[in-house]
Amino acid sequence: MMSQAAQSSPAGALPEASVILKSIPHPVILVDRNSRIAYVNDSTEEFFAASSAMLVGHPLSDVVAFGSPVLSLIEQVFERGVSVNEYGVEIGTPRMGDRQVDIQVTPLIEYPGHVLLLLQVRTMAHKMDRQLTHRSAARSVTGMAAILAHEIKNPLSGIRGAAQLLELAASTEDKTLTRLICEETDRICKLVDRMEVFSDERPVPREPVNIHLVLGHVKQLAATGFAKGIRIVEEYDPSLPPVLGDKDQLIQVFLNLVKNAAEAIGRPEGEIVLTTAYRPGVRLSMPGSRDRVSLPLEICVIDDGPGVSPDILEHLFDPFVTTKSSGTGLGLALVAKIIGDHGGIIECESLPRGTVFRVLLPMHTGATVTDGDLPH
Repeated sequence: MMSQAAQSSPAGALPEASVILKSIPHPVILVDRNSRIAYVNDSTEEFFAASSAMLVGHPLSDVVAFGSPVLSLIEQVFERGVSVNEYGVEIGTPRMGDRQVDIQVTPLIEYPGHVLLLLQVRTMAHKMDRQLTHRSAARSVTGMAAILAHEIKNPLSGIRGAAQLLELAASTEDKTLTRLICEETDRICKLVDRMEVFSDERPVPREPVNIHLVLGHVKQLAATGFAKGIRIVEEYDPSLPPVLGDKDQLIQVFLNLVKNAAEAIGRPEGEIVLTTAYRPGVRLSMPGSRDRVSLPLEICVIDDGPGVSPDILEHLFDPFVTTKSSGTGLGLALVAKIIGDHGGIIECESLPRGTVFRVLLPMHTGATVTDGDLPH
């Protein structure tokens, strides 16, 4: 007797299970009692950067890091015979590094001695969540910058003027102190000037921008200055459409990111890789609206430095967070603000050997875009 589901299907018959599994956009893995892989779908091949021929028949321990919690979860399901869910698990792969996933392990009653693994990568969800945090942090600095400009710069001008008057009648020894006062007030004024940038709420002038020309200009500046001696590699998609944005601000963003990469490497024999790619599947939901903005243009700045400490990775774009002893912690916060003003997102990923700053931006579609068309 034909099932109700089969009778209601257009062709009168259900598709094969393998066809359904292949269409699932998350890695699905069938594992036997000895933790050997019996089946993988297409998403699994992409996740592990390996073909099914390289995966099926091999132990799962060959493709995940030693001591991975995935293996203990599988053993737990075989022992108890019930499904297990685990959220935010770090799963290491030799080719892709550490990635955070949600895992569901389910026993197959109809197929004894096997369990089914479903992995859901959390990277993009975290990326969106962090970006909203970065934007909120930038807004908090906006208000603080306006207050500082009024409440600090004016008194500093008076202090500097008084020090200059005192210097006219001061002894040689005292002049050293008055000059110190002037130098320190100038230094604080420069810091406040940098923060005043955050209070600029004027709409970003947007036009079609060839991102490769921007990166080429940044590379030229870096190669003759702060990154002299460091190898800068370009891996571009030549068919990439124009970015919708402001050329000068984008130069400022990537100049800052490349400078950070050069300082992180800290040695002349290091390497910085600039990449561009088209990722049509990335869309950002705008809070309070049903609209979803497509961010298909991906630009990465990759260095082979020591990476970023996990303690500050999630707060890297917050104001006053820095890994440098002499840094102000405003550079990356400003980068996050500019990217946010362009309707994009930025994410930092720390690898075992290096760091990836990934920027996703909207492309120019030829239509007139107003400031309200992009999230802020």
